[in-house]
Amino acid sequence: MVYYHFAELIHRQAEKYGVRTALKYVDPTSGKWTKVSWRDFSNKVMLTAKAIAEFGIEPHENIGVYSQNMPQCLYTDFGAYANRVVSVPMYATNSPEQIEYIINDAEIHTLFVGEQLQYNNAFKVQKKCDMLKRIVIFDPKVKLNPEDKTSIFFEDFLRLGDCANAESIVNIRIKEASVDDLATIIYTSGTTGNSKGVMLYHYNYLEAMRIHDIRLTMVSDKDLSMCFLPLTHIFEKAWVCYCLHKGVTVAINQDPKRIAETLPQVRPTLMCNVPRFWEKVYAGVHDKIHSFPRCMQKMFMNAIETGRLYNLEYKNKGIDPPRALKSKFLFYDKTIFMMLKKAIGLDRGRFFPVAGAPLADHINVFLQSVNIPIIYGYGLSETTATVSFYPSEGFVIGSIGTIMPGLEVKIDPSNNEILVKGKTVTKGYYKRPDENEKSFTEDGFFRTGDAGRIEDGVLYFTERIKDLYKTSNGKYIAPQAIEGLVGSDRYIEQIAVIADQRKFVSALIVPNFQVLEEYVERKGLSFDSREEMVSNPDIIRMFEARIEVCQKNLAPFEKIKRITLLVEPFTMEGKELTDTLKLRRRVITEKYAEQIEAMYKE
Repeated sequence: MVYYHFAELIHRQAEKYGVRTALKYVDPTSGKWTKVSWRDFSNKVMLTAKAIAEFGIEPHENIGVYSQNMPQCLYTDFGAYANRVVSVPMYATNSPEQIEYIINDAEIHTLFVGEQLQYNNAFKVQKKCDMLKRIVIFDPKVKLNPEDKTSIFFEDFLRLGDCANAESIVNIRIKEASVDDLATIIYTSGTTGNSKGVMLYHYNYLEAMRIHDIRLTMVSDKDLSMCFLPLTHIFEKAWVCYCLHKGVTVAINQDPKRIAETLPQVRPTLMCNVPRFWEKVYAGVHDKIHSFPRCMQKMFMNAIETGRLYNLEYKNKGIDPPRALKSKFLFYDKTIFMMLKKAIGLDRGRFFPVAGAPLADHINVFLQSVNIPIIYGYGLSETTATVSFYPSEGFVIGSIGTIMPGLEVKIDPSNNEILVKGKTVTKGYYKRPDENEKSFTEDGFFRTGDAGRIEDGVLYFTERIKDLYKTSNGKYIAPQAIEGLVGSDRYIEQIAVIADQRKFVSALIVPNFQVLEEYVERKGLSFDSREEMVSNPDIIRMFEARIEVCQKNLAPFEKIKRITLLVEPFTMEGKELTDTLKLRRRVITEKYAEQIEAMYKE
């Protein structure tokens, strides 16, 4: 297999695939899915590269991309790589304060923005930030601020490169491109403090391509992948790069809120995602099952159990199933399971990588049982995504899979921290020598900050070390594990476990109000407001009973003893969530200090 530098990857693929479809996206004017051939993709990347050169952007300079998922993000990234320029992605949801920090830290003079919201925020920053000189706007419908004299729309920007001199410069830079060039700086959305810029070089990405080829032999240029997670997220960014390396068609979902619409339209064969997506699928399916008559409920549960036996007890262990079980499974697979997958838009799905947070075992088992083949794994921005993932056969539920080839992983005996070494591991954080010194061991292993263990070559994740709570009784609590277990209940939308230096475990819970309000209606109850609903003793008792069922297998000291139901959800805007939807625990404990203290009053 040839591994092309990203400066030339798209052009090489265009030579191979020509008019075959490389990208699909919804045209904002017609509202219809539009195809981009490999040849057109290559032309757009070259136009962007020439415009970048003509714009005066020099090799090794940093540019920013502040946008939701759009094809222009990829044109800009690969146009930057052709110029040996560093692309710095930012979440479309980042606040002006967050992008100002990144712009100053990464010394960004040119920022590419997506839609009106990103433009408004960027222009607000530009007015008070001397570092940011120019804004390039992807969406032609954006209304410019009357005071704006420097911004340019992307299509006008492309015309700048329509000259022989720019093409000559780009061709020279492509030839000079090195695997040792810095490719991207990805700012981690830390749960505490300012974010840090993870430096990923071209050799990091090329090694990631190589080791994934060893493990993912089933991926082919006949596949279609849905790009749903933000391209700022290393999981999606690295996955899309891998798909393009393999000749896979990539369908770009621009609005995350519309994924339920776009999935049935696209019917992808591949899609990487985070556990939260699958938690919602699980809750939605079980909610539907519970609405059926009892006889249908029994049939569905029998189908799920049949799938579990077939896929996990036989197929996963490499054992031929009994003929009767196989016949029964094939029947359910063509009827109930296919109906379920068609409703979601996953009926053509071959496999779905899942990572980014803990996935509850019972959700994992359910998905495998209904023949939605997820491949659960573990990785970080600092390791160019993947450290480990499930093999196609012989995976262990409860683990995060087997370690990628070319990586060394060991466990620090002092605190069980997972340590990683290899060519996909970052050199360090941008302009943060203090952090770099703390982040690596003396023998060059990266400290992940995650606790885990290795058994028979299989890696297990237990908890973020900094998230571990110690109760006042000296017991250690892993909040993410409890949240994953209890948070999969269909009545619970969000949960934050409280336990640090406390006598017992409690939780702040945001209900799934759609499900809760249906329950209230069935029970013939009536409330004037959601505030009244969540403070009602009967409602609280119902939640406590459901939580007790979820946590029946936990140790007594791990069990949630008291809860508070909240009306307002945890959000990025409210600062309770990071851009990757992780809980900012310190913010939550400060914001809800009064409610938390009330749970611990005698």
